[in-house]
Amino acid sequence: MAKHRIYSMSFGTIYPLYIAKAEKKGRTKAEVDEIISWLFGYDVQTLQEALDKGKSFEDFIKESPMKNPLRSLITGKVCGVQVDTIEDPLMREIRYLDKLIDELAKGKPMEKILRSVPPT
Repeated sequence: MAKHRIYSMSFGTIYPLYIAKAEKKGRTKAEVDEIISWLFGYDVQTLQEALDKGKSFEDFIKESPMKNPLRSLITGKVCGVQVDTIEDPLMREIRYLDKLIDELAKGKPMEKILRSVPPT
């Protein structure tokens, strides 16, 4: 089975598209960065290093500092596909990020985007 083309694309090529989508709807680069940090554990410095190294999307995800265990709470559709039913783990991670960026662009509050769980 052939790999998806997006896996080999530089994350640095896709990252500005996420920012543009957010800014077009009045959101910020900082919010995009916060989503990436929450989902994959990158801080500002490690994110910039990954961009500077030209990491592929696949390597960006596979080498992420820490995947958030709450990412499994992300549900819904992206491009007509239910994200929580995607079998390919790498594609599911990509679609999780796409879904969160979509929610940001739709004006959802960051607390809801980041699946903040109220204390029990």
